[in-house]
Amino acid sequence: MSELGFKERNPNFEARVRDSFAKQTIMGLLGASLDRVELGRVTVVLPARDDLCQQDGYFHAGVTTTIADSASGYAALSLFDAQTEVLSTEFKVNLLAPAIGERLRAVATVLKPGRTLTVVEADVFADAADKTVRCARFLGTMIALRG
Repeated sequence: MSELGFKERNPNFEARVRDSFAKQTIMGLLGASLDRVELGRVTVVLPARDDLCQQDGYFHAGVTTTIADSASGYAALSLFDAQTEVLSTEFKVNLLAPAIGERLRAVATVLKPGRTLTVVEADVFADAADKTVRCARFLGTMIALRG
């Protein structure tokens, strides 16, 4: 059991999540990386770059959503067995504050694991040298794909 109370189905879950993340070309394009991988919780970080911003200099909402979605999918995948893949089936994002800082950090946690559907939430933080602001809240449903 994890500190979050989740049962481990794959003893190599961290390596599996990291290997899958490395294959996700959108994360490479954005420059995102995995910071932490725990059973039921994953953190993705993204350093600031001018080409990831909208017209006012904030991280674009699509970029913010993309890292929240990936972190959430991998939080779900960490609870799956070795033969099961993950896909997003739906999500909602609330943008809470301008995403401006030195990096974005998406922290995703499984709320309710299921045999087929897993519900995950993620908070996205804009980290700067002097402060951290929660700039988005993501709620998503991930589906377990077997075989």
